[in-house]
Amino acid sequence: MRKYILLAIVALATALGASAESGDISVGAQFAYASKHSMAGLGAQVQVEPITNWRFAPEFMYYFKNDGMSAFNVNVNIHYVIPTSSTFAIYPLVGFTYANFRADALGGHVTDDRCGANVGLGAQYHIKEHLHFFTEARFQILKDWNQSVTCLGLKYTF
Repeated sequence: MRKYILLAIVALATALGASAESGDISVGAQFAYASKHSMAGLGAQVQVEPITNWRFAPEFMYYFKNDGMSAFNVNVNIHYVIPTSSTFAIYPLVGFTYANFRADALGGHVTDDRCGANVGLGAQYHIKEHLHFFTEARFQILKDWNQSVTCLGLKYTF
């Protein structure tokens, strides 16, 4: 199931990317912190802007093991970019998340999958011509597993 979800996200991002113009595609790397089990992680995000100020942003996040638990998320978010100056913008975000949690147990491990929603706010700062710093704070709404996630990252715009 996970492979099919990831394949669908990559296919959709590729289709949108094929129709995008110069400056409409960004690729980024990010550091993340998830509150539920105090897990730190790394992620990758692709942003495609098919319509001015609207971005489609699929991402993958891997959270390192803490207290016997590790996790990964596949997120598909929509951003509405609000430029506040020539170098700074904020954006509300909403989207879907697929989360997989893996916990150590006696004699092996236990995994749990959840689907849910993301709601949050992001900001980006233009560092150089194609390089941006960004930060996002979101709340993930998952059955019996709500958590906040904070991200810091860099992205390159083509």
